[in-house]
Parts: sequence; structure tokens; C-alpha cells
Amino acid sequence: MDTVRYARAERVAYVTLNRPETLNAVTPAEREEVIRLLSDASADPELGAVVLTGTGRGFCAGADLRGAGSAAPLPGDVARTIRRGAQRLVAAVLDCEKPVIAAVNGTAAGLGAHLALACDLVLAAESARFIEVFVRRALVPDGGGAYLLPRLVGPQRAKELMFFGDAVTAPEAERLGLVNRVVPDEELAKTAREWAQRLATGPTRTLALTKQLLNASLDGDRTSAFAAEAAAQELNMTTHDAQEGLRAFTERRSPEFRGR
Repeated sequence: MDTVRYARAERVAYVTLNRPETLNAVTPAEREEVIRLLSDASADPELGAVVLTGTGRGFCAGADLRGAGSAAPLPGDVARTIRRGAQRLVAAVLDCEKPVIAAVNGTAAGLGAHLALACDLVLAAESARFIEVFVRRALVPDGGGAYLLPRLVGPQRAKELMFFGDAVTAPEAERLGLVNRVVPDEELAKTAREWAQRLATGPTRTLALTKQLLNASLDGDRTSAFAAEAAAQELNMTTHDAQEGLRAFTERRSPEFRGR
């Protein structure tokens, strides 16, 4: 679809939100397309990484609410909409079996901020801004925000960001731990491509298992985390890349990973 661009090169999938006139606010159809593309990337053995970005001045301004209507919802409607919509989108990023890099090119607000924060690595252009905009509309944060944000910055700082809804600049976001790196606007695409290509040449299944372990680690106890770690390594050792990595180490050469 024209409003969600898709391209692939050198084992990397590029998913670009393309409605710059709305700062890439996401419609239901666009949301479903992104979910589908992330699911397809998980299953595609020829892909090793995903880059998610936007065109124009916005990464994503959140959900496009212009067609939501003004009628009062019936009991259960709102919760059902959130579960089927925003939460599925964020879960698609968290559950993707390939590393997902957010290249935040401008405003990331509301669901758009949470979409970026759900990614495994976050690159931000110097012009990027992150806004927990919900409080400005008297809305409770959704799209997994109350789950994601305190895990990145701690509960007190998360409350400050969500209670006040102030815009956070890219340098401040880096200081808080919301992003991995801030780069000049003109270098964002290049840096994202370099990071993604580096991941795409790595051991794909190892990265998938590592992502799964890290995402689950904050939700369980030590015993469960240690058990999951041991099981993941057991699975990992059946892969070609794990065996190649060990051979390359003993033979004192660079490994040649195949992504399987």
C-alpha cells in the first residue's frame, strides 16, 4: 500500500510509514499492514533485520482518530479496540523474531512513541521529539506505554513524562535511556542501514533467542530467567551459526554466519 512502503536489500526489510501530511498518524489499515510485514519478516529466512521509519517531519503521531466518530462507546468497546489495535501493533514489534530498529526521523507521539520504544534499537535524528501526548487529551496511555516506559526510565521518570506530556528532545531522550544514539538528520538513514546490515550478517536465530530472553527477563523471577536462558542455549546450539561460531573461534578466523 502507498501509505506503508516496503523494500528489502541485503537481508534487511525497510518498513516506512508514508503519510507525511498527518505526521504518519496510523490508520487501522496501515496498522494491519505493519503487523503483517513484521509477521512475514519473522518467518522469512532471507531476512535478518527490520528498519521501521517514517517520511517527512514525523516518525508517527500516533493513531489516526479522525474517523473514530463522536458517539459514546458501548461498555467494552474501548478495551476491545485497544486490544485489537494499538496493543497488537506494539506486540508485533516485541514478538518479531528479527531485530527491529526504529529510525525516528521526527515527532513520535502517543502510540507513535510507544511504537518506537518497543523496537530493539532506537536511533533518533537530532530533530526527533518524543511526546506522551495522552494526558493532553485526558486519555490514559495505551499501546503498552505504561508497560514499556518504566522499564526504560524507571517509574518516577515515567510518571513525569506521562503526567505532564512535555516533548522530550532527542538529546534528552538519549540521556534518559529512551534511545540508543542521536545522529544528525542527514545521517539517520545511513546509520540505520549500517546497523541493520550488521545485524543481518549475524547469527539470526541466536539474536532471536537473545531478544526473547531479554524481553522476558523483566517480567519473571530469577529462577524462571535462568531456566529460560538454559533452554535457549540448548536450542541455539542446534543451529549452524552456533557451530560455525565455535569452529571459527578455535580456528582463529572470522565466522561466516548463514542466518540459520
